[in-house]
Amino acid sequence: MAEPITKISHSAHTEKELQEQSIDTILEDLAKSADGIKELIKLFHQLHDSGILGAVNGLVEAKEKVAGIAVEQLLRPQMTNAINNMMAAAGVLSETNPDMTKKLMGSLGNGLQRAERALANNEKVGVFDLMKALKDPDINRAIGFGMNLLKGVGEGLKE
Repeated sequence: MAEPITKISHSAHTEKELQEQSIDTILEDLAKSADGIKELIKLFHQLHDSGILGAVNGLVEAKEKVAGIAVEQLLRPQMTNAINNMMAAAGVLSETNPDMTKKLMGSLGNGLQRAERALANNEKVGVFDLMKALKDPDINRAIGFGMNLLKGVGEGLKE
């Protein structure tokens, strides 16, 4: 009968053997990714030649100063107001029908073009022109839209 195993011996790798294994693994990975590495080196050369790499390195080295300046700028009342206004505008836009917004923007662009032409021609508008304009269906539609818009704004301001 065989004798039971009482001692397990582990083969200890030397530091040099571990380093060689790591280097071999890295070389295998490099060989598998040669095209990507070449592209990455090309990108670094382009970033270096354009000065962007130096600027990014400078930013990273001065990260605490840059972060301090950024935080200081963000804490200015004007910036916090701008951020709050953008968030409020985004909230309103998210509740608005996108088709209506698109239609309104297109109509606004069309109206600005007509207004620019009239301004360039130096057209005068009299009282009778205003009365006649009220009968125009397009103008009447715009006035009705504007009146309802003003009514909604007024109701919102009351709250």
